[in-house]
Amino acid sequence: MVICKILLPLRSVANAAAAFSVGATVAKLWGAHLAVLHVADATAQEGSVRNLVERLTEEHFHTAVKATPEVNTATTSFAVVTGREPEVVAYQARLADLVVVPHPATVKEGSSSDALHAVLFDSAKPVLIAPRTDPPAIGRRICLGWNGTAESASAILAALPWLERAEAIRILWSPDYQRRGPLAPDLERYLAIHGIKADRAAFQAVNNVVGAGLLAAAGEFECDLLVMGAYSHSRIRQLILGGVTRHVLEHSSIPLMMHR
Repeated sequence: MVICKILLPLRSVANAAAAFSVGATVAKLWGAHLAVLHVADATAQEGSVRNLVERLTEEHFHTAVKATPEVNTATTSFAVVTGREPEVVAYQARLADLVVVPHPATVKEGSSSDALHAVLFDSAKPVLIAPRTDPPAIGRRICLGWNGTAESASAILAALPWLERAEAIRILWSPDYQRRGPLAPDLERYLAIHGIKADRAAFQAVNNVVGAGLLAAAGEFECDLLVMGAYSHSRIRQLILGGVTRHVLEHSSIPLMMHR
């Protein structure tokens, strides 16, 4: 799969600059089109978002040193659509190859971002959650959070183009994270069939929190992209009891690619 169109929904300016930078970086990596979308309603900040996008477009696309063919072919656009954000974003995402969303502005928003959950639950497309600050690199050192579920398998499939480009790949697994399904060695053999070399490492929960253990292991690998399935358990259960997806969304400081 080739990444040709990236959707970036921006509701407000909160963490928007870092998300735009991530979207622009990915667009330049793939020679893709970055489609920035603002869904307008009574509470939306159209003027502020438009001004920010115009400034960032000039900075990342018009004044960038065009040193490679990928940079030369990367393009961007900005559109304003009126409607309910979850519905509009989900519909637009269905005709994108990847959706980039800003990191939730607060910990509380980590489990309630409408755009993020619209993509995860109603678009069948992968979502890349940008960190709060612009990362120095994306996709050179990739970690795969593996637990054998259909959701994690979908995430691996979506990440294959990235894995083919990566300098180093590590499969992260834990007995506390594993569900019924293929194990980490099975994933390693599957990737080898694709010509992708990866190692694997077990991790342990930190203070009985599996998500914290996963992030710690990714940090030890100096990971710049963590790929994982989202919401193997129901979203409602995760909201009430917590879970790996929720913890990682709320506490990660690196780019996350999720699919379900």
